[in-house]
Amino acid sequence: MNKIQGFYYVKVNEKIYECKLRGILKRKENKSNCVVGDIVEISKDNYIISIEKRKNFLERPLVANIDHLVIQFAGKDPSIDYERLNILLLRSFFYKIKPIVIVNKIDLLSNNEIKELQNNLKFLEKLGINYFLISQKENIGIENLKLFLKDKITAFAGPSGVGKSSIINLLQNEKKLETGETSKKLKKGKHTTKDTNLLELINGGYIADTPGFSSIELPNIRDTQELISLFPEFKNKGNCKFNDCLHINEPNCVIKNCVENGKIIKTRYEFYKKVYEKLKQERWNKYE
Repeated sequence: MNKIQGFYYVKVNEKIYECKLRGILKRKENKSNCVVGDIVEISKDNYIISIEKRKNFLERPLVANIDHLVIQFAGKDPSIDYERLNILLLRSFFYKIKPIVIVNKIDLLSNNEIKELQNNLKFLEKLGINYFLISQKENIGIENLKLFLKDKITAFAGPSGVGKSSIINLLQNEKKLETGETSKKLKKGKHTTKDTNLLELINGGYIADTPGFSSIELPNIRDTQELISLFPEFKNKGNCKFNDCLHINEPNCVIKNCVENGKIIKTRYEFYKKVYEKLKQERWNKYE
């Protein structure tokens, strides 16, 4: 389960195999050639001989094939920063990882505050994003979260002070890694390393603590069309008058009409415009 001094520890079923990279896979100065979460094929003499195509990949930290990104906040102390939440959702969509949202410390909220919180998070349902209201202190909602994450590779992100470490400790299995004998046949397994803190879940699956993903920096979005593609609520809403509509000032814009009639949440649209202006001024350096 770890990468130590050039060795890769690959889990196949319930056994751990100590392996090295073979041939072309062993490229120097290339840290991304075999990373946490990779599905690999190993030979009878304990070499990784192939790596399957990744469904997603993060560079900081190096991890691949994440099933879910947990975006965690607290209901209070500190309260939710909704702009940061939207940025983390944007980053999740950019890296093609399905987000889910956790709000911890609900034991600090009154019934009215919980209702207000649920109302503020309604937009997640329209995006098809699951969210969990939990209390690590009073063990509220933890079992439902465990079931949801079962047998998945899940990354955690969010600001400090929201109880990420406490939740991860509740979910993970403290079982120590053991090295098993290699098979005489080719087998496939998931490679994990200590560098990314990939932790085994009690009910099956893994957690990767990904502090780098909690950054509020916008991802490397190339152009307006890519930005638009990262807003799921903009899809399947019909055609605008102009094929290259930016959904900002153009007439007969379907997206703006959807905002006006409530089909698209206004705060999400305002976030889109803010990101567009920021990228245009700071990175794209051109008028579209």
